[in-house]
Amino acid sequence: MPIYEYECKACGHRMEKLQKISADPLKECPACNQNDLERLVSAAGFRLAGGGWYETDFKTGSKKNLAADAKGTSSSAKSDTTSKSKGAAA
Repeated sequence: MPIYEYECKACGHRMEKLQKISADPLKECPACNQNDLERLVSAAGFRLAGGGWYETDFKTGSKKNLAADAKGTSSSAKSDTTSKSKGAAA
């Protein structure tokens, strides 16, 4: 459930409330009891960045680097090249 920010237009009281997405916005200010409470638009409390947690952390074996496979580079081709270079060095 998201946390919504509210501000009362009558008294300036600000608050946060944990609510379901489907819940109606609050109207009554708990500080002054006026019906001037307004939901604010605010930034999310987290940011998704990078290749993706599932992509980089939880896949194993041939399932890794599916994003690279979509670009035309297969993970099996990478492992073949790696094993050939290791064999040549030995």
